[in-house]
Amino acid sequence: MRLAVIGAGAVGRSVVELAGEHGHEVVAVADSSTAVVADGTGGPGADDSAGVDPDAVVARKSERGIVGDDDPDDALAADYDVLVEATPTTLGDAEPGFSHVTTALERDRHAVLANKGPVAERYGDLRAAVADSDGEIRFEATVGGAIPAVSTVEDIEPGHVTAVRGVLNGTANFILTRMAAEGLDYDHVLAEAQDLGVAEADPSFDVDGTDAALKCVILANVLSFGAADDPADAREFTLADADVSGIRDVPGSALRLAAEDGQTVRLIGEATGETVRVAPRLVPENGTLAVSGTQNIVQIETSHAGRLNISGRGAGGPETASAVLGDVGRLE
Repeated sequence: MRLAVIGAGAVGRSVVELAGEHGHEVVAVADSSTAVVADGTGGPGADDSAGVDPDAVVARKSERGIVGDDDPDDALAADYDVLVEATPTTLGDAEPGFSHVTTALERDRHAVLANKGPVAERYGDLRAAVADSDGEIRFEATVGGAIPAVSTVEDIEPGHVTAVRGVLNGTANFILTRMAAEGLDYDHVLAEAQDLGVAEADPSFDVDGTDAALKCVILANVLSFGAADDPADAREFTLADADVSGIRDVPGSALRLAAEDGQTVRLIGEATGETVRVAPRLVPENGTLAVSGTQNIVQIETSHAGRLNISGRGAGGPETASAVLGDVGRLE
């Protein structure tokens, strides 16, 4: 498959680097201000016969902060089979990611998203665009990095899944794990996480539960639309529909008291076809949901197959790129 990768952050660069190992060819790459397209006009990194040169694109981005000499719109207009949308997540109108995806669909091309915004905030609009296109969308990478949460729900069939819950943010989980293990307070561990690069300078998206809530909203949309006989009868979820509490106010004393009862605290998100909730919750200290560090876990409750647990790395460039490229493979 020929890929156009929009977004040259950690995930986009990893897709460019790993696509060849999966048998795919990258024919265009764009960041927010530049692009390189394999049509002889993209300058360094462009090659008509073999797509763009991944090493040259990644090196140029690292050294100069750009991927090429073309305009980003040239990448959207390139001759590709699948658009990979890996720009940063935005809320509300989910732009520019939403427009990138609909542009691909209008051209009857497929789109694979690592960007949570369009799927969490405008899922109904995306489904309508898919209905008018010969292209499809896939978005495994929007939930849990390398963990195959969405595809597992689809394989079971959403109508046979009663709930999906889990630990879906590595930063929050690292902080809670360290607080419990060392008896430290939130502010101390947050500073440590920032020093280690586990937490952003502004950690709000993670510690306030927004990131986990977006992932649960996406799962709720999959459950709702997947179980409906008619898409018009499905309930569409957005972040505004989620009941969200973060971890800022979890005191170290709460974790110490929990440990005395053989329990610990984790930020748990839960999605059904009717509700989305994210909040710190007590879980058994040695239980399935008590994953440590930056690990994530997804727990799927089913009507006939019992409870399924899938754990692994929920973030990271290569990990998330593996989910993107898995989706590309499903479109072949």
